[in-house]
Amino acid sequence: MDINDLYDQNYVPYSKKASVAVVRSKSGKWFPGVRIENICYPLSISATQNALFYCLSEGHQPADLFTDEINVSMIPSWEKEFGFTAYPLDKDKLQNITFDNPVLDSDINKRKKLKQLLDLAVVGESDFPVSAIVETEQGYFTGVNIECTSWNMGLCAERVAIAKALTFSSENLISLEIHTRKGEFSSPCGACRQVIIEHLPKKQIHLHHADDSESIHFSEDLLPHSFSSSSLSNR
Repeated sequence: MDINDLYDQNYVPYSKKASVAVVRSKSGKWFPGVRIENICYPLSISATQNALFYCLSEGHQPADLFTDEINVSMIPSWEKEFGFTAYPLDKDKLQNITFDNPVLDSDINKRKKLKQLLDLAVVGESDFPVSAIVETEQGYFTGVNIECTSWNMGLCAERVAIAKALTFSSENLISLEIHTRKGEFSSPCGACRQVIIEHLPKKQIHLHHADDSESIHFSEDLLPHSFSSSSLSNR
């Protein structure tokens, strides 16, 4: 995958406006992001947030952000929070960069991996780490929750994983696994449930609880009467 391919990976059925961002970490690795829209518009994930939180979820620190969403209002706050510098995206200057594919092999021990991922969560506000693994036709993609001091600017583990999977793979997501180290019952928040419904309709959601028990639910059961409207272009 190169930077031109990223425009085809956008999920933009409502605006039809593709966006791309790439982050260069302090270690020199590159992390791409594409725009992932939701029928509930405020739950859409910008390419900028996707790339930035992909980098952070892999345990890397961002150094430079290149984005064609340079006027996104949240960028200055993220710059201050995470210590990077943002620049307008110039595709011609970034033609030779390469991206590592974060897909995991299908033979991984998912429960063990979920527990390991918790240590990558950025949870300075809540101290409540969450990990997620999305199954796709290509393999597994991971996510952890990324928090900011301005709480509404962070992202849950489930959405980090889904955005990462859609950036690198097809739209056919097969299942989702979620784990928390604390709490009585691992369960996605309402916002994540709306996003899950859009990308994993009628799919199994595996909830791994702190006591090592597991429960399996269908996405529709987690959010009955989810928001939808035939007046919006994808529904």
